[in-house]
Amino acid sequence: MTATERAVELAVVAARAASDRKAEEIIALDVSEQLVLTDVFLIASGSSERQVSAIVDAVEEAMFKAGAKPIRREGKQEARWVLLDFGDVVVHVQHAEDRVYYALERLWKDCPVVALPEDARGGDGSADDADDTTRGDGAIRLSGEPLA
Repeated sequence: MTATERAVELAVVAARAASDRKAEEIIALDVSEQLVLTDVFLIASGSSERQVSAIVDAVEEAMFKAGAKPIRREGKQEARWVLLDFGDVVVHVQHAEDRVYYALERLWKDCPVVALPEDARGGDGSADDADDTTRGDGAIRLSGEPLA
């Protein structure tokens, strides 16, 4: 079983909204084989609590326009790790320091990466940035981790 078309579509909507707010290292993982509760995890980073909050606001607005309402939202007040549950898609917006510490990509490394369009990858949206997030063995790497 793979993520539904709707889940992938919503993940792209959320990723574009996050990218518009200069989120970094945006990645979508198809967790449908591992979890029954959701199809896609979207993970994005912000460099400050203010940016994390702005990314969350943009994602919520874009998802609302796409017809998705959040089932649950946690962590908004602290703005270090905000979880937005839209049912088919769960969005994790983390402060860059917390992202490195918790390393969600490593926890879910067995899940396939969902391809995101260039304008939804974060950073400057270049293909080079997207290629930098995976190692030759297909594992996801965090910024600053050497390519092996």
